[in-house]
Amino acid sequence: MRSGIVTIAGRPNVGKSSLLNALVGRKVSIVSHKPQTTRHRIQGVLHRGEDQIVFVDTPGLHRQQKRALNRVMNEAAASALRDVDLVLFVVEAGRWTEEDQAVFERLARGTTPVGLIVNKIDQLKDRAELLPVLHKLAAMRPYAFVVPVSALRRDNLDPLVDEILAQLPEGPALYPPGQVVAHGDDFTVAEVVREKLIRNLHEELPYALTVEVEHYERDEDIDRVSAIVWVEREGQKKIVIGENGATLKKVGTAARRELERQFGRKVFLKLWCKVRENWSDDPKALRRFGLTPDD
Repeated sequence: MRSGIVTIAGRPNVGKSSLLNALVGRKVSIVSHKPQTTRHRIQGVLHRGEDQIVFVDTPGLHRQQKRALNRVMNEAAASALRDVDLVLFVVEAGRWTEEDQAVFERLARGTTPVGLIVNKIDQLKDRAELLPVLHKLAAMRPYAFVVPVSALRRDNLDPLVDEILAQLPEGPALYPPGQVVAHGDDFTVAEVVREKLIRNLHEELPYALTVEVEHYERDEDIDRVSAIVWVEREGQKKIVIGENGATLKKVGTAARRELERQFGRKVFLKLWCKVRENWSDDPKALRRFGLTPDD
């Protein structure tokens, strides 16, 4: 059997989390159209027969590091490139940015084999454009393989898995059979709530909030969870709560429904919103919220 650890790397908002979810076959990492949604290293496990691939989704590597949170996210992404068997460098078909170039240069300094994944091929107006794009990208450096995919439509994923497995060493499984996620239910709750907040709030507010699970109690037929939405200013708290609590109630309902689908059991979810000034630039707060370089 073959098994190994594969890091998914790329600039923000290129589709890394969508690719992880598509490969694993269930939602492991939250997804939104806003850049820098992923803040942690998140592992999802793909079982194919006796073979096993442990995928590591990473925060998007980005140039701006205005706050401690940005620096921590970059360190989380960079550390996930070390001591792994393969890196998947995800780019967007027909688009190359300065941040793509920065990731390319970082990967070029390493010795880990890199496979190039050209994502979002479904967005090309003319598929005839794809071949020249692939040739151009493949000529930039030696890649272990180059595979075009659409994570959204799950196109061409089986050939990608074949290519990945061919690069992995022979060895024992790293996780038990059937285990798909490598994090606990409390982490899932916090991330799902944060995803619903991101989708219901606008502008920069999603970057100024985080979610902390305060209490988690599992009974036979229901999970009882309370969580805090932390923001940086009183004005942000009013926006998160909404008029007469409408926004926070909407977020809580959407999160509860998704968690019940994921867990297959009833969930009672209670949300509060509190202020911790400038938490995103406070190392102590980042450690408390699990957003540390060692995360």
